[in-house]
Amino acid sequence: MNRRTVLRWSGYVAVAVVFAIACVMLSNWQFARSAEREAELALVAGNYDRAPVDLAELIAPGAAFDPSDEWRTVTLRGEYLAEDTLLVRNRPRGGTSAFEVLVPFRTDDGRVVIVDRGWVPPGRDQPEPDAVPAPPSGTATVTGRLQPGEMSARDGRSAPEGQVATIDLPLIAEAIGEESAAVTSAYVLMTDEDPGAERPNALEPPSEDPGPHLSYAIQWILFAVMGFAFIWYMIRTEVAHRREDAESGESVPRRRKTGRRDRDMEAEDELLDVR
Repeated sequence: MNRRTVLRWSGYVAVAVVFAIACVMLSNWQFARSAEREAELALVAGNYDRAPVDLAELIAPGAAFDPSDEWRTVTLRGEYLAEDTLLVRNRPRGGTSAFEVLVPFRTDDGRVVIVDRGWVPPGRDQPEPDAVPAPPSGTATVTGRLQPGEMSARDGRSAPEGQVATIDLPLIAEAIGEESAAVTSAYVLMTDEDPGAERPNALEPPSEDPGPHLSYAIQWILFAVMGFAFIWYMIRTEVAHRREDAESGESVPRRRKTGRRDRDMEAEDELLDVR
């Protein structure tokens, strides 16, 4: 085996090692995503059907939202600030780029909580809904599930007046002029309200699909193994070809040598006949 062959095979193995490292990193990332998804599903299963409690039991005045209380059901008592209704644009609902309807709700303790009443489809001939159902007027009781606020739009998306790009609670509090009273760590997905009123389309319950992360993680491990198997196959094939070439190369000189010896013996026989 010459030095060039060793270097080539070493290159093959190095490529396989780098590929395997990349596959392992991607596999670990998918395992982490799978664990995160399992934690999300466990949180939903533990909180979704729990009995409603007053908002103050989970978010006391001046306190922040605890992420472990996501999907807990709370009860609000007070009145809607219908004049400050906002629409969240470009929400994937009902197969369309829908709008979610956000209405501030002033509770009996003076705090302002953003309530997501549901979604409405876009208008036929304009980038706004044709109609937005109004919340009940006067004193009302709202039941809904707690959700953390969303990040600001990363791509710098803006929105027309009366609309927002994401449920960025501090930004919404500023837009409605309630910075001091607004709860900016969580909002409420409405499930019921009393007195009843026409309402937008109800939001779907959270998905129970664990996602493809675990299968993707296993696939990346298989890809790493397949990389080494492919390199082993290439080296094995090259060794077999070299062995065949070596055997065929040895057989040709042997036949030539045998033929020359036969010719020499024939020449000697002819010389003896002449004598």
